[in-house]
Amino acid sequence: MGICALAIAQQSEELKDIQAQIKQKQQQIEKQLAEAKQLQQQLKAAELNIAQTVKNIERTRQELNSNQRQRKELVGQQASLKTQVKQQQQALANQLKSMYMVGENDFAKMLFNLEDASKMERSLSYYRYLTEARKKQIDAFRNLVIELREVSEQLLNKQHQLEVLEKEQTQQHIQLEQQQELRQVTLSKIEKQIDSEAAKIEQLQINEQALLKAIEEAERNAKQGPVKLTGLASLKGKLNLPTQGKMRNMFGRIRQGQIRWKGVLFNGNTGAPVRAVHAGRVLYADWLRGFGLVTVLNHGDGYMSLYGHNQALLKKVGDTVQSGETIALVGQSGGQSSPNLYFEIRHKGTPINPSQWLKK
Repeated sequence: MGICALAIAQQSEELKDIQAQIKQKQQQIEKQLAEAKQLQQQLKAAELNIAQTVKNIERTRQELNSNQRQRKELVGQQASLKTQVKQQQQALANQLKSMYMVGENDFAKMLFNLEDASKMERSLSYYRYLTEARKKQIDAFRNLVIELREVSEQLLNKQHQLEVLEKEQTQQHIQLEQQQELRQVTLSKIEKQIDSEAAKIEQLQINEQALLKAIEEAERNAKQGPVKLTGLASLKGKLNLPTQGKMRNMFGRIRQGQIRWKGVLFNGNTGAPVRAVHAGRVLYADWLRGFGLVTVLNHGDGYMSLYGHNQALLKKVGDTVQSGETIALVGQSGGQSSPNLYFEIRHKGTPINPSQWLKK
């Protein structure tokens, strides 16, 4: 075999080795992604459980606040009624004392000694008036006592409800801590599973495709309601910020490989409100791989805004929201290591730079 033929054969063998390595690497990546997909389902379940627990905690907090307001009002009523009861007791005591000082039979003597019929009639009327007034006072006193007893019972019930709610909230916080620990364990497994550059790139591509598919499906299923959505064309640079916190303008930058950022990130605090940048209708509200708990608002005329990595979603598909209305709570769902809000604006499906549309 000549030198040239030998070189070609050697190159052919090397090519086969490279192709075998590529195939092996691709199989490893596919295996990684398949295992990661199962872990993503576990992550989804953990983050949905956390979202539900957070909603329960918020509901309990509102009930606690309501209970405390009602108890404060009842305490005020109780104090007022006690004062009124004391005043009525004093007034009745004064009346009884006066009757005792005058004597029970003096009124009869007075009537027998009266010769003038008109004076007698006036005296009878006066006596009847005093009797009716005293009866009304006694009835009022009795009613006050009954009302005071009812208010006191309500106050005891509210105190019992308060104790139950406080116990419930404590249990909810314990449950939340356990769920967050489970989420962290799952997240660590995912990070170990997706450890290569190629796997990370493919994972991001899968996530982006899942997002596009979810939005397209949501648009097909959306039913136009009576509220007219006018779009955002006239609001460039005027939209409200979706949450408080420093904005990191990642739009257009390389994220991994050739994949670029389609939105911006807002650093935030867990549980902080996420607000609609403009009036719209909820197009999508669910957990999405790579983005966590996501809300997408349709603003009309092809414009939509997307809010991701939330801790909990407060609106459901089809709800109409006003500009500035709270639609979610800041979180770190979707596998984030710290709380933030991922925010996008799209026009006819194409991402546009949010920093150019939000107020400075």
